[in-house]
Amino acid sequence: MSTSQLVDNFFRHEYGRMVATLARRIGVHHIEAIEDAVQSALMSALETWTLSGVPRNPSAWLFRVAHNNILGELRQRNRRDQLVAQHGEAAIPSSYEGPGPLLAGEIQDDLLRMLFVCCDDTLPVESQLMLALKTLCGFDVREISHRLFASEANVYKRLERARNRLRHVGASAIELAPAQFGARLGTVHRVLYLMFTEGHLSSHAELPIRRELCDEAIRLSTIAAEHPLGRTPETCALLALMHLHAARMSAREDFSGGLLLLEEQDRRQWDQQAIRVGLSWLAESARGDTYSRYHAEAAIAAEHCMAPSFADTRWEKIVESYTLLEQVAPSPLHRLNRAVAVAEWKSPAAGLALLDGFAPPTWLAGSYLWSAVLADLHRRCNDDKRAGRYIKAALTLAPSEAIRALLRRRLGAPMED
Repeated sequence: MSTSQLVDNFFRHEYGRMVATLARRIGVHHIEAIEDAVQSALMSALETWTLSGVPRNPSAWLFRVAHNNILGELRQRNRRDQLVAQHGEAAIPSSYEGPGPLLAGEIQDDLLRMLFVCCDDTLPVESQLMLALKTLCGFDVREISHRLFASEANVYKRLERARNRLRHVGASAIELAPAQFGARLGTVHRVLYLMFTEGHLSSHAELPIRRELCDEAIRLSTIAAEHPLGRTPETCALLALMHLHAARMSAREDFSGGLLLLEEQDRRQWDQQAIRVGLSWLAESARGDTYSRYHAEAAIAAEHCMAPSFADTRWEKIVESYTLLEQVAPSPLHRLNRAVAVAEWKSPAAGLALLDGFAPPTWLAGSYLWSAVLADLHRRCNDDKRAGRYIKAALTLAPSEAIRALLRRRLGAPMED
């Protein structure tokens, strides 16, 4: 692995954790300066490690440089004396050994704690999501725009307003009451869901699958589920969904790193232990009367995992789960996915009939997903003229070359020279 690849790897693994730990120790109202300090540390690593080699403990090196960067910035702002008077020099350790012991009942992870802080319910939900994804999950503005179906300009505006909110609430924002954890849990679920989704099918130009994002989403969701305030049916269903998708991850790439369609995957490569873990979380999520979007999506993933083959999939059960999903979390995207399942269960014409007369919202019409589904259904109904228009749109809108290649194969479009 080259030095630049190693630094990029550490960026994806350590960025959010360093931001979260520094925010807890120095103050969340300094969030922008902390983000700049962490990014500067990663740039220093690229330069220094190239010349001098990788240090024995790269994580500790990065944290120390970021810590020094933020203190230097605060000195320049003439706030160093105030910081020392308030917290004392001992508040910022001379070496990083990981977060210290927390009081019983606390969320025992800086990153998960900061997710709850970012999900401030005085902000619009979309702003909460964008702030958490940018600050703690390492998403860039383009990735946030893609995942939330928002323009990049809108993302920038919402991020600035959200950061202003953190600046104004001050250091007390990091201390949350139990009721606040409960109120914010739903948005934290959405952040973790989006983190996993970006890992499972990435919009990154060179990384169609980002396993580290999936692993981190599972880790944080597990921490939440192990806490009394977080062990809800929704958390358990979310974990079931993640494990069931992760179980199939190793079979989703070919020998060259390209993406494979579900029907092309070698099911012998699916991780049976991960499937069992996912099913156990799904059973746990059934305790009580709650039924969320995560329950419906986990049930769909379970059907795929338990099907002996693509042809033998119980598509009628999948359609049933998509119908329930539309009821608990109405979205035109769920209707689109239900049309795909209906096409497999009954016929492509039946899938198209479900979308007949349906006018998609702008955000969906401008997505490659809408064009790809319409292209596939029209192609399978032998309407080549309409299929061709949608194929062209889908390929143009695809966020990465890996997804574009997958679409060409699925839709029968010629490969580029």
